[in-house]
Amino acid sequence: MAKSYGCGDCKFRSELQPGCNNNTCYIWGENPIKKMYHDGSEVAEDVLTIGSSPGVLVTSPRFIFTCLIDPYMLEKLANGVTGVAGFGQTTPITIPNQLGSDPRFSRKFGMCLSSSTTSRGVIFIGPTPYYVYNPKKIDISNSKDLAYTKLLVNKRGFLLTDEYYFQMSSIRVAGQDAPLNKTLLIINKKRHGTDGTSISTAIPYTILHTTFYDSVKTAFINALPKNVTIVEPPPVSPFATCFSSENIKNTNVGPDVPPIDIVFYKPSVFWRISGANSMIQVSKDVMCLAFVRQDQTWLPSIVIGGYQLEENLLVFDLPGRKIGFSSSLKLKQTSCSQYDNTIMDKVPF
Repeated sequence: MAKSYGCGDCKFRSELQPGCNNNTCYIWGENPIKKMYHDGSEVAEDVLTIGSSPGVLVTSPRFIFTCLIDPYMLEKLANGVTGVAGFGQTTPITIPNQLGSDPRFSRKFGMCLSSSTTSRGVIFIGPTPYYVYNPKKIDISNSKDLAYTKLLVNKRGFLLTDEYYFQMSSIRVAGQDAPLNKTLLIINKKRHGTDGTSISTAIPYTILHTTFYDSVKTAFINALPKNVTIVEPPPVSPFATCFSSENIKNTNVGPDVPPIDIVFYKPSVFWRISGANSMIQVSKDVMCLAFVRQDQTWLPSIVIGGYQLEENLLVFDLPGRKIGFSSSLKLKQTSCSQYDNTIMDKVPF
């Protein structure tokens, strides 16, 4: 136990707050967007309530969390956001691990990010089914509609990471394998956990190792209709490959461009990235391939970013050590914001 050294003028304040308590344990706090850390985060305990009206509220009476008052730790978070929810797989105090002893939650959750700037997505805490409306209520977590692969735990240096890594074997563009150095798809334990493929909602666009990006780019351009022209130089950073949108038609799953498949452990099991998640409109007449080319020598070879996950359901089954990916919910004429919030143990967070 440690004494607080940040009390300042606490004796003049009536409310309890970080820095005003003695005999308090401390832990590192993190802003994952800025990759910034703070060693003065107090460990606290309170009642956690999950759910929203008209859903039934579910409570966890002794939920552990960390708290700090430095405003700079909120920089670059979205407007109105006052904290970060931890859903990592290894740390004991993450939400799935703390709630895991309750049979309603069982260390399983689903994540569905909305593409809308005005409507929220949802995290379903607990086992499937997960429902949305289109306008009828449909189960978007049906195993027939999900492609599952193995969840991997990685050790960066001597520490287990909370990041989610998963098994994949190739990338297909328009049904054809893009040439890849497949050794880079495997976590390299001899190089302190580099390489492999991970997921990060803190990164806006999927990052590809430079050689992977170049291979996917070439395959993508070759699969486009010949009347689609490349825009040089690319007008917007960080995108390196852009096109005139004049001859690119629109479909119910976004721009009509070659599909990109993340292939898991065999060719028939894959996650399809359609035009809505592979392309981004950067101006009236220009759209870009929404992937980032980056040197990943000492990092994961692929980091799946938030834009590619929008309107896709991901199901995390921690006891089963597997993760499931849906294709775009636009195919079902629905979205992540149309979730069902009336079921007690599958309430939005």
